[in-house]
Amino acid sequence: MKKNEPISKIVTRDVETTHIGEKVSDVRKLLSKNGFHHVPVVSGKKLVGILSASDILGISVEGVNSDDRSMDAYLDHQFSIEKLMRTDLTTLPANATIAQAADALSDGSIHAVPVVDGNGNLEGLVTSTDLIRFLRAQF
Repeated sequence: MKKNEPISKIVTRDVETTHIGEKVSDVRKLLSKNGFHHVPVVSGKKLVGILSASDILGISVEGVNSDDRSMDAYLDHQFSIEKLMRTDLTTLPANATIAQAADALSDGSIHAVPVVDGNGNLEGLVTSTDLIRFLRAQF
């Protein structure tokens, strides 16, 4: 494996996104239906945050019925995308290397790194799973 392999080999380009006006329940459904764990939050094409399944799962819902309708009503009444999303993001430029992605993901505190252009526009997402799949293919 070359040390400077381009991130373009592992980046997911057509990423599902959300915006701050969308309902939290819609993002919960999107995550549940598709089996992924991160949704970038954009304004137009500009990355403004990221929302993960653990951000939603970490919400305390004492006293709420466990059915999806009750959960969705609670989420939409009590929270917004803007309140739940993380804005202190680690990002990578489109010309980054896979080694840089590995560095960004290696401490385990994050599991997805948005890839952005020079204007902060979202170009894709690299997850720890993408990195593991790439490494596995090397052996």
